[in-house]
Amino acid sequence: MDHALIRAEFPQAPGLIYLNHAAVAPWPRRAWEAVTTFAAENVVHGSSRHQLFIKREERLRRQLQELINAPSTDDIALLKNTSEAISVVASGTRWEQGDNVVTTAEEFPSTWIPWDAQPGLSLRQVDIRDATLPEEALMAACDQRTRVLAVSSVQFSSGIRLELAALGDFCASRNILFCVDAIQSLGACQLDAQAIKAHFVMADGHKWLLGPEGLALFYAQEAVRDELRLHQHGWRMVEGPGDYDAKSWRPARSARRFEPGSPNMLGIHSLSASLSLFEELGYKEIEAALRAKVSRLMAGLANIDRARLITPLDPRRRAGIVSFLIEDADHHALHRQLLEKQVICSCRGGALRFSPHFYTPDQDIDKALDILALSI
Repeated sequence: MDHALIRAEFPQAPGLIYLNHAAVAPWPRRAWEAVTTFAAENVVHGSSRHQLFIKREERLRRQLQELINAPSTDDIALLKNTSEAISVVASGTRWEQGDNVVTTAEEFPSTWIPWDAQPGLSLRQVDIRDATLPEEALMAACDQRTRVLAVSSVQFSSGIRLELAALGDFCASRNILFCVDAIQSLGACQLDAQAIKAHFVMADGHKWLLGPEGLALFYAQEAVRDELRLHQHGWRMVEGPGDYDAKSWRPARSARRFEPGSPNMLGIHSLSASLSLFEELGYKEIEAALRAKVSRLMAGLANIDRARLITPLDPRRRAGIVSFLIEDADHHALHRQLLEKQVICSCRGGALRFSPHFYTPDQDIDKALDILALSI
């Protein structure tokens, strides 16, 4: 790791301990610079350099394709957020009465509400917290009427990481669509959409990818994306989007068919810049560095009386989230105390959640643990 580069990219406010990347992450300096440069271009040149902006959009699609090992940039759509991407699948699938979707019982609302909103569709929510093998519990809940298995790659409250390849193999053998909300893994650990046999992968960029809110990756496998009914239409989702005089239209063959109108160019410039930092430092190296931070945090929690981990100790079962309980504590009150002392974290699922990233200084982790110990 280039520590001088990392310090330059993350000029953290004095006294602030940021352990909240599973919620909304700070941007690296280069993302801010990309947005200010883009804004200056608009002020001075207006749209006269629009083709340069389109090239940046094309670059981002390539970056996202490489991030998840998608077969082609044609498989990548740029949507507003994870909720929109899951809704595209949930509302676009042609359901029959009696169909069901299987998911876990601790999903973030984005991952279950779009399915629950579909008339006549049964939503099966499986409790995986105490399961020795969560994947087997999910598979056991599927039957001949299961159309979709929809899961988060990493659970937002407990931090449990699923073995996606096993689930993908199961879905492939049963002709079940496999839909993965990857917002809590992309940028924290690697994900290969082809290796896990995912039909759909979606994730906002504002958490572990260190990007802005309002822009999300949506991967839609070529073999199934034509099967989704479209509920949003506009000038950009057609073949030949620059032909404004055309009197007929058809949806784009690529995943751009899910993008009805003008793109979020501010977000595109910012997220592309953030991803360039990952590319420069290396995704494997970043994952390894984050693992070390999480291990340090877990070891420190083990030394605090009354602290009990919820996130699994097994490195294969966790990513960047560390969720824990303090016996006999009011966790919401404790969370407020930590925030007042500039330890930025979250309270999720009735527990405290710390989520460092690869660049988090070790001394910040140690200081946060000291503050926690003094607060209970």
